[in-house]
Amino acid sequence: MGNEEDRARRPGRPAAPGHALAQHGGEYLDRDVDRAVAQNVDTDVDTDLDQDVEEVIAAVLTASRLLVAISARALARIEPSLTLPQLRTLVVLDSQGPVKLAALAAALGVNPSTAMRMVDRLAAAGSVTRKANPGNRREVVLELTAEGRELVAQVLADRHAEIAAIVARLPAGQRAGLVHSLHALAAAADAPPVPPRPAPPPEPAAP
Repeated sequence: MGNEEDRARRPGRPAAPGHALAQHGGEYLDRDVDRAVAQNVDTDVDTDLDQDVEEVIAAVLTASRLLVAISARALARIEPSLTLPQLRTLVVLDSQGPVKLAALAAALGVNPSTAMRMVDRLAAAGSVTRKANPGNRREVVLELTAEGRELVAQVLADRHAEIAAIVARLPAGQRAGLVHSLHALAAAADAPPVPPRPAPPPEPAAP
């Protein structure tokens, strides 16, 4: 009995390390689980974002392929001998007016020698003229001829008509969403917007 009373009066000894782990093991386990769940959630979010980006890229590439095909069909109908890079050169000259070779090359994203070879072909076809810059006789100013402007107008009108036929098959709600998405894409790329054409005047009523 004395030994039992002595043990009862003795101050408690520190718990063994194993006892502490057993006592707090549930808390440690909960922390590990929370950490693992958080990591999995972050991984899932990153995977979802990556998948969203890939889906957007695939949609943009599909639309780009469609637009290139539409331009190629317009060229085939209007001027089969004209290539898409040549058409792009003509469109730049049509939109920017008379420009120097360096400015044309910058707008096309090519080096001046490549732009010069393009201009040589278009000048031989009668679509572009080269004139000396009045302010600097050593510089050449590039400009579309009347034939070049007419060619650009015809190709763009043909392309516009085919795009209009495709867009007309979309429901009105999808058109509005498409406009918003394409404007957002253009803004992200710092691309200047193309103003919409004015609606054609209504046809006169029959007498």
